[in-house]
Amino acid sequence: MAMSRTKFDDLIASEIEKNRGKLIPVKAGVLERLFVRRVAVEKLHPNEEDEFCDPSIGPNYGIISQYRDSFLNQGEMKREGDSKEEPLMVEKVYPDGYLILNGHHRWIASLMAGRKKVPIYITNLTHEGDIQRMVSLSKHSRRATLDLDEVVFNENREGISERAPAFPFNKIFKERMRLGIPALLHFLSRHEYDVWVYTSKYYSMDYIEGYFKRYSVKVDGIVTGLGRKTGKDEKKRCEGIFPTIFKYRSAHKNNSP
Repeated sequence: MAMSRTKFDDLIASEIEKNRGKLIPVKAGVLERLFVRRVAVEKLHPNEEDEFCDPSIGPNYGIISQYRDSFLNQGEMKREGDSKEEPLMVEKVYPDGYLILNGHHRWIASLMAGRKKVPIYITNLTHEGDIQRMVSLSKHSRRATLDLDEVVFNENREGISERAPAFPFNKIFKERMRLGIPALLHFLSRHEYDVWVYTSKYYSMDYIEGYFKRYSVKVDGIVTGLGRKTGKDEKKRCEGIFPTIFKYRSAHKNNSP
């Protein structure tokens, strides 16, 4: 199915306008997130905060054409059983469907190729309400923050890593932690620091929590998906939560008899 650039832009604008202010992220259950699944293309919604939907940036039409041609050449039967196809990263939303986090070009190419279903992987990202809840449960006046991507995970397996979790968890949690990180986090916790970790990638919050449990480490805060754009008002509110709460607790502690 051919689609002109104008018609293509109109489709994106129409989808964005139809769902503006109506899609609310909801937490997906463990079984929903455990496996890659295939869903109807119509269940997928473009993310208006993504560069793909920004008129000043927009999509790469060359990439879309490559994906479309690839889908058309493969044939529907082969696609249905192709486990190697990279799934779209999505977030479950109310009242229906999934918000695209990563894979907008493949989504629109699938529409153009007339595909019925596409593979998706569902994740639960951190949102403003999650941050407020985690801060309310924190116990200390000081906070230590670590970058999962740059500090905690030994992504390139350079140097020495902690031992992988025991089977079957080593099949679920494939990231390797740098040697000494669990000891460091235990030290910080013993010295009355709240430990927070953050990542720009689209990990589920509960996945990160489960990962640290395998090393007997409890983290107080988990912030995922920092690579995505966030509404200015929400980002400002989130940034203001930490200084306020930790400043108050520090002052309260220092004034205690």
